[in-house]
Amino acid sequence: MKILLGSGGFRTDERKANLAAMMQSHFGSIKTLLFVPYALNDHDAYEALITDNNLHGGYEIQGIHRTDDPKRAIEEADGIYVGGGNTFRLLKTLYDFDLLDVIRKRVREGMPYLGISAGTNVACPTMMTTNDMPICMPPSFNALGLVPFQVNAHYFFGSTYVKESDTYCQHFGETRDDRLREFHEMNDTPVIGLWEGGMIQVINDRTTLHASPARLFCKGNEPIDLEPGEITFAE
Repeated sequence: MKILLGSGGFRTDERKANLAAMMQSHFGSIKTLLFVPYALNDHDAYEALITDNNLHGGYEIQGIHRTDDPKRAIEEADGIYVGGGNTFRLLKTLYDFDLLDVIRKRVREGMPYLGISAGTNVACPTMMTTNDMPICMPPSFNALGLVPFQVNAHYFFGSTYVKESDTYCQHFGETRDDRLREFHEMNDTPVIGLWEGGMIQVINDRTTLHASPARLFCKGNEPIDLEPGEITFAE
């Protein structure tokens, strides 16, 4: 399998260039990527945004929403790009169109997969480590299960501070680490907290972190801070 998962935050020229380089390495000589915009409401605008904001890696982007038969489009695609937005909406739409099995099958057969933010979340066993509001309800939290770990996209450690004029005031809300600790009170799956601009590449059984730090959470163990390189999960 060839899976590339990004947190998001591709707002600077440096990060966009890194995304493009990773995409070129990941997708190779493929010409067209099937783009899945279901995490946002306006699919046409999202498709245009990917090209207009140079988030396409030099590939032609074909929105799945423009096809008459989404399943067939996936079956015939050379590569798939699942964009970010609201994970509840994305997963519900994948269930509505009965697309999870066909995506899973194609990726396991070798079709390269790119997910960003919500697209990363749905590549995991479940969507239970998303930060998104439940604006709609999918039939299940179970997702594609392409990788054996969860990702918390847009991760950052420490407390949140709010700027008021020139002063920063502590928010005193739950930290990401608090919420992921709660996840492991009820679940066993490892979680990678992925910083903005960061990417995780999975090639068969090898998992590699690129471009940013991350933090690995395994149930029963203290979190481990990761630098770019191969990721080894605790037994």
